[in-house]
Amino acid sequence: MSLYLPHERQRRALGVYLVLAVFMVTLAIAFFRIQVLRSSTWELRAESNRIRQLPVPTPRGIIYDREGRILADNVPGYAITVLPGPIDSVRATLNRMSEYVQLPASEVDRVLSTMQRFGREVVVDADADFAVVSAIQERRAEFPGVYVEMRPRRRYALGGAAAHVLGYVGEVTAEELESEEFLGERYTRGMIVGKTGIEKQYESMLQGRQGLKYVEFDARGRIVGDFTGVSTDEGEAGSELHLNIDLELQQWIDHIFPDTMAGAVVALDPADGGVLALYSAPTFDPNAFVGGIDPTLWAGLATDERKPLFDRSVLGLYPPASTWKLAAAGIALDLGVVVPDEHMQVPCTGGWYWGNRYWRCWDAGGHGYQTLAEAIGNSCDVYFYQLGLRVGLDQMLRRATDIGFSRRCGVDLPQESQGIFPEDRTWWERNFGYRATEGEVLNLAIGQGPNSQTPLKIAQFYLALARDNVSAPAPMVVRGEPIAEGWGLNLAPEHIEAMREGLRMVTAPGGTAHFGTALEHWEVIGKTGTGQNAQSAQDHAWFAGMAGPPGAPPEIVVAVIVEFGDAGSTVASPIASKTADYYLRRKHGIPVDTIQTYGEHLRVGRPAPWYRRRFPPRGEGT
Repeated sequence: MSLYLPHERQRRALGVYLVLAVFMVTLAIAFFRIQVLRSSTWELRAESNRIRQLPVPTPRGIIYDREGRILADNVPGYAITVLPGPIDSVRATLNRMSEYVQLPASEVDRVLSTMQRFGREVVVDADADFAVVSAIQERRAEFPGVYVEMRPRRRYALGGAAAHVLGYVGEVTAEELESEEFLGERYTRGMIVGKTGIEKQYESMLQGRQGLKYVEFDARGRIVGDFTGVSTDEGEAGSELHLNIDLELQQWIDHIFPDTMAGAVVALDPADGGVLALYSAPTFDPNAFVGGIDPTLWAGLATDERKPLFDRSVLGLYPPASTWKLAAAGIALDLGVVVPDEHMQVPCTGGWYWGNRYWRCWDAGGHGYQTLAEAIGNSCDVYFYQLGLRVGLDQMLRRATDIGFSRRCGVDLPQESQGIFPEDRTWWERNFGYRATEGEVLNLAIGQGPNSQTPLKIAQFYLALARDNVSAPAPMVVRGEPIAEGWGLNLAPEHIEAMREGLRMVTAPGGTAHFGTALEHWEVIGKTGTGQNAQSAQDHAWFAGMAGPPGAPPEIVVAVIVEFGDAGSTVASPIASKTADYYLRRKHGIPVDTIQTYGEHLRVGRPAPWYRRRFPPRGEGT
């Protein structure tokens, strides 16, 4: 039978037509399903390839000083961001970009690993130079997936002068995002947060709400620009902060502090305990941390033996030395074991025998019989040895603990060291394995032994003296924040005056700190200290006191420590008096002079006609 008969050809043609019909119907159904039933799905997928959303960083809150002057604000900056894509393509883009941006191989690997791990955009340079940005923008076709945007950049007006108190900012870490402080939708990777100081303490206020915008791409994956089809969420800027810090005073302290020495200066306002200045030396420039610190610079700061990142004002612990004799005197007066005008049983002859040991005074010539004020003025160790025994070890430990020498001040900063002071006799058993005898009180009474305090704690104690024993509130850096309830010594007015008279003798003519504290317009009273240092033969230099118009209540409290500065009268006291003089002159509208103390006048040979008026010789009146 022939295969080419007409009816057989017709039958085969009909089969082909049926197959084609089934195929076309299948295609039609598929097209209908894609184009009609699932059109929104494919449209969304196409849009997601063409449009991506990016966060919009918002400026941190501006930080002002007590007079409304800017301490930290924001300026326009540029950030270079690489958006997610095929790893090989991104690597090629980064390699091309390395011609214009400093991108070592380790940084390229970091960007790629971060992108692979989290599947998000990665900031390559958070603080790019304008020249670099211009070079990349001119060659946008060479850098697909690279986005250049203007971002707010943190700026610190005082640089290193206020580095420790203000702190610095940096990109939030994975560990921080897992902590309670950064939980929630508010924080995401890549955000800039406070790392130390006020920036960290008040992060929740200074951090704004991040916004959102959309970026459009072309078919080759190159960024066309911001997508205008969807409205941009601009976000919200952070709240501003007003501090008790005096910008010009902080800057002045940085200017006068010896640049070859380490230490700290604390200045408090007796009116409310507000922190007028909080300075630590050596210091660093927080602007260097903005946008990511250079690894070489960071390594230098971290390994520097002088520890510029360490805030000595609130973290440094030092033997308070003779500045603590005022605490011993206040405790003795409060307990009623001494009255201001009585003498100790044994006069000072340069030393004193007690037990099986000869306890020396710093002055081998001795001070003889003294009242409390005279003993403070002369810083007589023999007087305070006997005063400590009158108080007794247990009472000394209890009252010093009540005052807070084994606690923090409560300053509104993220870190503060707790003072070291035994709360009871078991402290020696826990730390040294022996039970304390009554003789331990002798060292404690002169500010030595197991007694280490921060400069801020010493300033807080002298704040109580400056406030007529009303209280010593927790020092506050930020204005308007609730102030923790303070403590007082519960002393009678005549007792406070006796202690102040002792401080006055330190700075009066003939006193150990007179030349470094004598000022034209103000009365400075305070106590020097020479803190023994187990790590070096050189002692730490202390001065703590207060200043104001003669005969009027004090208007500023200052505590200064200079590491390895030896005597407080020669190094620390001039810094304190120059700090007080600068603040008070500006407060009372008196021009500031660079030659301030009488000692400076003598050194430079410049006459001081005011000195005879302020400190007339005996017999010429007051």
